[in-house]
Amino acid sequence: MTAYAKRSILYWLLLGPFAIVALFPYAVMLSTAVKPGDEIFVFPPTWVPSRLAFENFVEMWTATGFGQALLNSVLISLAGTIISLLVAIPAAYAMARLRWHGQGIYRQFLLVTQMLSPIVLVIGIFRLMAAMGLVDSQWALILGYAAFNLAFATWMMSSYFKTIPKEIEEAAWIDGATRFQSLMRVFLPMALPALAVTAIFTFINCWNEFVLALTILRSNEKYTLTLQIFTLVGGAYKINWHHVMAATFAATVPVAVVFALMQRALVKGLSLGSVK
Repeated sequence: MTAYAKRSILYWLLLGPFAIVALFPYAVMLSTAVKPGDEIFVFPPTWVPSRLAFENFVEMWTATGFGQALLNSVLISLAGTIISLLVAIPAAYAMARLRWHGQGIYRQFLLVTQMLSPIVLVIGIFRLMAAMGLVDSQWALILGYAAFNLAFATWMMSSYFKTIPKEIEEAAWIDGATRFQSLMRVFLPMALPALAVTAIFTFINCWNEFVLALTILRSNEKYTLTLQIFTLVGGAYKINWHHVMAATFAATVPVAVVFALMQRALVKGLSLGSVK
């Protein structure tokens, strides 16, 4: 047995228990989602249902307005991600290429903002949105999500922009390109993997957010998926756990699809910048 094979076996033995613990909630979720309702609380509990109750997904979809909530989450998350990236890209370019007084302090300020939880700022954000007349408006969530992810996106993109040789940009200037043209035609094509990574994490942050959505939204037809699933548990006298788990499983599918489609760009983007 080679040394590489021994290390692989050792890593599997060390990481296997952690993987089991991490995947256990998903196994419970999937098992409950496809169980008939009368088999969920049987004792002793069973993992494998007597039959696959796919009607749980149909009943959940029609009874809870899941389709509208899914559409709301997709639109809000996409809009928040796009606005955040549109602002973060020029800001990241400025941090990577321009020099000004207090730049180091500003970079540290961006890091500090990532230490604040949205729940700490939720009262101030609500008062701001109320003053702007955006309570119970999906635009309030879009602007809030874009603002919350702006510092992360700027930091990620600026770190990668610094790895692009300045000589490439200077060559574009010699050919008559402006800074904006060099950003669009030189930086962004070379930074597509890093841009993909930033977009994925920003989208996931918007998709999973709950506190701000709970504070801002009032109308059921404007609910995001996190709020819609919460109503199945927090606002019901009787909890149909097979519907809750079916909704939770369905809510993870779009994120899984995004990861599957952009997996190669994600891995490449995470490794870029490690070797200059």
